[in-house]
Amino acid sequence: MATTSGTRTRTARAAVTTAAALLLAVTLGPPTARADDPPGVSEDTTAPVKIDPHDPDLRMVQGATLAPAKVLNIKSIVETDDGAERRQDTNANVTFALQAEVLFGKDSAELTPDALSRIGTIATEIKRQHATSLRVFGFTDNLGTAAHGLVLSKDRANAVQRELAKTLGPTITFQIRGYGEEYPIADNGTEEGRKKNRRVEVSFPRAGR
Repeated sequence: MATTSGTRTRTARAAVTTAAALLLAVTLGPPTARADDPPGVSEDTTAPVKIDPHDPDLRMVQGATLAPAKVLNIKSIVETDDGAERRQDTNANVTFALQAEVLFGKDSAELTPDALSRIGTIATEIKRQHATSLRVFGFTDNLGTAAHGLVLSKDRANAVQRELAKTLGPTITFQIRGYGEEYPIADNGTEEGRKKNRRVEVSFPRAGR
């Protein structure tokens, strides 16, 4: 009787383990690039969990087969109550987005005193993640001319990059872009949406990537 009970316990544990693996590997996979994702944002390429389709503990409906295994890309987004700062974590990257109003004056690319502490917090996380390659992208809303938005967004990205470089030193490589009104993350038809679109994003690979 003890042997039978032990066998059942081992079988149950194996079934639970297999089921957990299936949740990660049957049909879910890395995200495809969205239309509003800035160019150059990489997808996760981690190898999927391997599952033996002939495992006797794998219970499937008769005639069913496993779908090709893919990696589940988990995204976590944390935003301040006022929306001024947002941090997004995926399997591959960390991205900080700061609204322009917390960094600059109106139609300006000169950093405010408050901006320095916010950028310093990002620099601390960059060091913690041991990142050596950063992307600094600037964005505006759709007010004004597109040409002006491109220049302003690039100038703001440059300003943030220069401040990061002071703290991080010469070993960091930067990719700097100004996208103007391209790649909005909110509705430009409202001031609330335009405020979210006026931003600078700093992104870098997660530790171990």
